[in-house]
Amino acid sequence: MRMRSLLFVPGDRPDRMAKALGSGADALILDLEDAVAPEAKPAARQEVADFLSRNGPTNLWVRVNPLDSGDIHLDLQALLPAPPQGIVLPKAEGGASVGELSRRLDERGNYSIRILAIATETPAAMFQLGTYGGQDRLAALTWGAEDLPAAIGAAASREPDGRFTPPYELARSLCLFGAAAAGVAPIETVYPAFRDLDGLAAYGGRARRDGFTGMMAIHPAQVPVINAAFTPSADEIDHARRVLAAFEANPQAGALSLDGRMIDRPHLLQAQRLIAAAGE
Repeated sequence: MRMRSLLFVPGDRPDRMAKALGSGADALILDLEDAVAPEAKPAARQEVADFLSRNGPTNLWVRVNPLDSGDIHLDLQALLPAPPQGIVLPKAEGGASVGELSRRLDERGNYSIRILAIATETPAAMFQLGTYGGQDRLAALTWGAEDLPAAIGAAASREPDGRFTPPYELARSLCLFGAAAAGVAPIETVYPAFRDLDGLAAYGGRARRDGFTGMMAIHPAQVPVINAAFTPSADEIDHARRVLAAFEANPQAGALSLDGRMIDRPHLLQAQRLIAAAGE
C-alpha cells in the first residue's frame, strides 16, 4: 500500500471528490470532521457513502469524527455498508484509541478497514505516542499542528518564516519515533501555503530526509510535488541496489567498502527500505 500523498477532500463536496480521483494522489481522505460544518454532516455522510459505493474502497480513506463525539456512531453506520480502505482517526490518544475504534468496527462485522491515527492533537496524546504497537489495523501515524496549539492556548505553532516552534517540532519528532516503534508508516502533516510549491518541495524533501514516508495534502496542485519528494531518484535507487548486491555477495560481512566509504548493516536496512519505497 503506497502512501506518498494523501489528499484531503471535503465530504460535502462530491464534485471535488470526483475530480480528486484524477489528482494522482496515492490516497484520498474524504473528510467528515473539520472540513464539514455540523449542520452539513448528515448530507456529507450520505455523499461519502454514495461515493464509496460507486468507486469501491481502493485508496479511499475517510476521516471520521473523534471517538468521544456523538457523530462517530453515525459516521460508521453510514460508511460500513460500502466501507473505505481505511479510516483516519482524529484526536487519537495512543494505542487505546486505535483499539477502541477497532472494537467498534469488529462489533459491526468489519475486520478489514485499516486505521491512520492523527496522534498529536490533544495534550494527553503527547504522552501516548509510544503506545501504538500491537494494533493490527494500524497502518500509519500522522500529526497535526492546528488543534494542539488551540488546546494549550498557544498563539501559533509556526515562526514567521514557516518553521515550527519548539513544542511542535517535538510533536513532529515524537510522531516519527512513535510510528517507527509501532512498525507503521510515519506521515508528515500538511503544508498550508498551497500556492507555495517551491516551499512545499523543500518541506517534503526535509520530511523524507528525516524518515517520513509520505505526506498529507490539502490541494490537488500539491500532489505531484509531494509524490516527487517521496519518490527515490534514479541515483538513489542505483546506490541502494549496489548496497544490496554488496551484501548479497558477502552475506557474512558486518561491514563493507563501497565507493570508498564504509557501509554496514544499518546501510543495508536503509537500502532495503528505499527499494521498497520505489515500488521494487
